[in-house]
Amino acid sequence: MPSFAAWPPPITALSPKSLLDNSDTGVYQIGEPDNKMMMPDILKRFETIISRFGRARIAVIGDIVADQYIFGKPLKLSREAPVLVVRYDGERTLPGSAGNTILNLSVLGCKVIPISRLGADPSGETLIKTFREQGIPTDFIEITSEIPTTTKIRILAGDDHTSKQQVIRIDKEVPGPFPEEMEARILSHIQELRSQVDAFLISDYGYNLISPGVLKTLKEVSKECFTVVDSRYRLLEFSGVHVMTPNESELQLATGKTATSEEELIAIGQDFYLGQGLEALLVTMGNHGMALFENGGEVTRIPIVGPDEIIDVTGAGDTVAALFTLSRVCGASYKDAAQLANFGGGIVVMKRGAATLTPSELISFIYRESMPHGPYHP
Repeated sequence: MPSFAAWPPPITALSPKSLLDNSDTGVYQIGEPDNKMMMPDILKRFETIISRFGRARIAVIGDIVADQYIFGKPLKLSREAPVLVVRYDGERTLPGSAGNTILNLSVLGCKVIPISRLGADPSGETLIKTFREQGIPTDFIEITSEIPTTTKIRILAGDDHTSKQQVIRIDKEVPGPFPEEMEARILSHIQELRSQVDAFLISDYGYNLISPGVLKTLKEVSKECFTVVDSRYRLLEFSGVHVMTPNESELQLATGKTATSEEELIAIGQDFYLGQGLEALLVTMGNHGMALFENGGEVTRIPIVGPDEIIDVTGAGDTVAALFTLSRVCGASYKDAAQLANFGGGIVVMKRGAATLTPSELISFIYRESMPHGPYHP
């Protein structure tokens, strides 16, 4: 049974009821649907944390993917096959997966240092250019001619002046492990940066950058440097780091358990948190918000913020991991860091594609949501 948090004053409360004490589950819930106003000292605390973002240095190690979007207009059905013919209108390539995490941290003002690899191909060159234009150093990104950039190609079609809808996605993935000499350089980069950064954020999408040797080194580094893991398939292998930020599907995959209710998911999360030796576990739960596990068994539920109509959840987990890590590095408690990450997630799901947010956007959104009932819930 989770222990109860002693955390006055509640983050989103003017009334005692807004920190809900569920005696059956031992779970605290931040906020209440009909009363969302924040206390002035909470808002001030959030502003202070956000004002420190520019001082932080975070190394992100993980799989950078090129998210390629090809836009067009549907014309007719093909004579060759029962498929749609789309007229090409344009395209763009953006950093995805770990690349989106890196871009989120940079736009928030953090000094972010990527450790990764890209191919010596047009997609890789575009991403390197994007990072450099954003002022992100690329010294620790390995460029390999023999291995292409992992790329997700999305074909989007729609009439003029309408939102484009995805027709198909084609993934170019890299099979097999990377060369030993590249792994050696990645390990060298980790050792060089371990004393120069405030945190390591591991963004593991299963594209082989995090080899057994890299994993072992990162776990050793976590003994002296704050380390957060966002891993799609290998959570169990990262036991002993400080924090993990899975979504509910990743948590259930890691544990081999399936939840049929929110209460069951909370129980699965607590068992996993206790078994992995973590300081904190932040589980994102889609339109059910988040659950934070900390302090040896304390659970805090954080409801979703923003509008009920979500435009696109692509990359929202990257934003959550980035903002949670950055906030913690800048002095936030785990609860405050989770709240700020929740606000950030509420912003990017209102944008199309893998999106970022600025500190000013974050502050403005927090103030709008702090109004009675919030701007999206009249």
